[in-house]
Amino acid sequence: MFAYRPEFYQPIYSDYRFIPAAYDDSAYPSGGWHWGDYSTLETDESYRRPAQQRLNFVLVHGSWADAHFWDGIAAALRKNGHSVHTPEYAGHGKDPNKNVTHEMITKSVVDFITKLNLGNIVLVGHSFGGTVIQKVAEQVADHIKRLIFWDAFVLKDGESLADEVTPLTRQGFEQLRAASKDDTIMLPFPLFRDLFVNTATLELANRMYAVVTPEPAKPLFEKLDLKVFFALPTPKSYVYFYQDNVLPQGEGFGWNPHMSTRLGLFRLIVGDGDHMTDSRTRPAYVAQKLYEAGRD
Repeated sequence: MFAYRPEFYQPIYSDYRFIPAAYDDSAYPSGGWHWGDYSTLETDESYRRPAQQRLNFVLVHGSWADAHFWDGIAAALRKNGHSVHTPEYAGHGKDPNKNVTHEMITKSVVDFITKLNLGNIVLVGHSFGGTVIQKVAEQVADHIKRLIFWDAFVLKDGESLADEVTPLTRQGFEQLRAASKDDTIMLPFPLFRDLFVNTATLELANRMYAVVTPEPAKPLFEKLDLKVFFALPTPKSYVYFYQDNVLPQGEGFGWNPHMSTRLGLFRLIVGDGDHMTDSRTRPAYVAQKLYEAGRD
C-alpha cells in the first residue's frame, strides 16, 4: 500500500563518527543547551552560555496527534524563559466530532490567538500543522513575528496535502478513508513505526501508537487558496530533521528542499531526528532547534 524506497532515506552523514557536535544528543540535556562541559570554567563569564532572547511561541501540532504532542518541548522552552501556547484545534484532542474542515481547524487557532490577544508570536507548525499556519498567517499576520515550519507541509496555491504525498501513499489514504465509518484515516502500526517513529525503540513506538487516534480525512484532501499567504512579508524559517522518514527525499517529494524553498527567503535549521520520536525522547533538543529558528 505504501511505497518504501530505502535509497531516499539515507542520512546526510553516512559515517556517524563525523556528525557535527551540534547534533550530539549529549549537547542537549534536559537543563538546556550547552556546547560542552565547562564546569571547570564556571567563574569565567566569557564561557557562559548567553541568555536566550525571550520569545512568544504558539505551537501547532500535526495529524495523528493533539496538543499534548508539545508537552515536553513546551516545558523545555518555558524553562528557558519563553512564553509558550499550544492550542488544540477542531476534530482533535477531546473533540469527538471528526466531521471537520480545514477552515474549522484554522479558525480554532485564529480564535485562540485573537481571544488571548497574543502578539509578536513565533508561530510553529509541525507536519500537517504547516498547512494550518499558512492559513492562520493570512488572517492574523499582524500578530506574527516569524513563521516556523518543522518538517511541515508548505502547500502551493490550490494544492491539498494529499497532492504532496506519493501516489501509493495517497491510494493508501483513500482506501483507509473509504474503509472507515466516520471519514477518518487510522495509521496502521507498521506504517507509523517505520515512517513516523523510525528512530524509536519498539517499546516507545508502541507507547506512542497507543495514543494515536483516527485523523479526520477531509482536511487532508481539501485544496487551499494560498494566494494571500505567498504575498505575506512575514519572516519564515524551516526546521528539517534529516532522519524524518514520512516523505521520501527525492523525485519531487520531501521536506527540504522540496517544501522549504517554497518559502522564498527563509532560515534553515537542521537536526538529526525523525518525525515524532524526539518530541518524547529529546524535547530540549527540539526546543533549541525551534529557538534557533525563531530568534532574531
